[in-house]
Amino acid sequence: MRITWRHWAWPTALPALALLAVSGCESTPDAPPEPAPAPSAAVARVCAAAPAGPAKAPAGAVVVDPSVTGDLAAKTRSSPPHTTFWLRPGEHRLASDRYAQVVPKEGDVYLGAPGAVLDGRKTNQYAFSGTARNVTVRYLTVQGFVAPQDEGVVNHDSADGWVIEHTTIQNNSGAGLMAGAHQQVRANCLRDNGQYGMNAYKGGGSLKDLLLEGNEIVGNNTDDWEKRRPGCGCTGGVKFWAVDGADVRGNWVHGNHGPGLWADTDDNDFRIEDNVLEANDGAALIYEASYNAVIRNNTIRRNNWVEGRSHADRDDNFPYATVYVSESGGEPRIPARTDKIEIYRNLLENNWSGITLWENADRFCNSPANTSSGSCTLLVKNTGRCRQPAIASPPLYGDCRWKTQRVDIHDNRFVLDKSVVGCTVKCDRMAVLANYGTYPDWSPYHGERVAEAITLDQHNRWHDNTYVGPWRFVARDPDRVLDFRQWRGRPYRQDAGSTMRARDGG
Repeated sequence: MRITWRHWAWPTALPALALLAVSGCESTPDAPPEPAPAPSAAVARVCAAAPAGPAKAPAGAVVVDPSVTGDLAAKTRSSPPHTTFWLRPGEHRLASDRYAQVVPKEGDVYLGAPGAVLDGRKTNQYAFSGTARNVTVRYLTVQGFVAPQDEGVVNHDSADGWVIEHTTIQNNSGAGLMAGAHQQVRANCLRDNGQYGMNAYKGGGSLKDLLLEGNEIVGNNTDDWEKRRPGCGCTGGVKFWAVDGADVRGNWVHGNHGPGLWADTDDNDFRIEDNVLEANDGAALIYEASYNAVIRNNTIRRNNWVEGRSHADRDDNFPYATVYVSESGGEPRIPARTDKIEIYRNLLENNWSGITLWENADRFCNSPANTSSGSCTLLVKNTGRCRQPAIASPPLYGDCRWKTQRVDIHDNRFVLDKSVVGCTVKCDRMAVLANYGTYPDWSPYHGERVAEAITLDQHNRWHDNTYVGPWRFVARDPDRVLDFRQWRGRPYRQDAGSTMRARDGG
């Protein structure tokens, strides 16, 4: 879901991974030695070098013939659960009906031989669907399916326990892949799909313990959904909705037409680590209306050049950032592996702006400005309680809104050379801010209450970071732009122990 600061919620990559060497600049006189640079991460180059599957059928496997249209779906129907299917080399097709699809049984395994492709021919909507648990798909190329908006091609019904490995899912409409609880997505190429590489959403159910490891996620949102449905908040490399427990590590997320990774609405307990997030048109990472996360050891560069620049060209003063934390924070009352949002040991290099912490004063349970329509915080089970007069007093005054709180940003390296980014203004900001509350008329959050809280009272901290380049800082509202000394001074007291080398580049 998107936001502008006035009312609503936000809203050929280079492979080299060496860190930028910094020299010839002076630290601020009162700054201690800078922290160690963030480690570089290895790139998951899956799309260019996907491993081949077994050249021979494993013992006991059912052999699927590409010359027989619909053979895979038919043999799945006629086989018992826990069957292994081996797809011969060649192009496998389903029946010509748009709803023709493979409906696995529990424990089924699908293995592609070298060169095995399941092609929807821009006719079939879904490749693999149904509610069977613990299905495995390996070494297969899945392409040419036409799932509708917000729906997916592989694991269409978000069944639990699926394992998708060494598979290329490309050139489909909708999402290449949906997710269920306890799903493992490893070493896949999720490329050039119409909406998302993966849509981690399970309607009406719990989506727990998701693993996304070692995948290349590139070029998704080819259908440009934000232009087709402005403000939909429905694009990017991967979208997560109400996921409780996710490990997102070692992925190469690049060149997506929108954000790279986007956690949106009541996600909790994420570890986002050792990824390379680069050259995405929008933010590298959005963590929105969610809780408790560790974001560490990521290499984040050249993101947000398209969307950041488009807002600046419209003279929009909001600090659109590369890492955007929107109405999200640490919450000890919600069980997780951490009780805060900790962002540390990351390298952010030549992105359009840095990290923005934002809270929309008008967005809370039952507010018409809540773009997560019908959703409420994880702290309130009875949404109807979030109304006057109860919402004006504790505990509902605090519990009925998603709060950007307990965000700890430390030991990161922020490098900006405006000549590389190709900008002169509005690409150089860190920010912590909120809007002036006005809406609806019964809201208890009118005025500057939320802006005051996010800026000074909700334990949001930058410290022990290294800045290289002409960085500026925004506090409380978009028009309050500070230099490094003002940012570190009263009343903000940010970036204790940090260093600033103010010259462009390194």
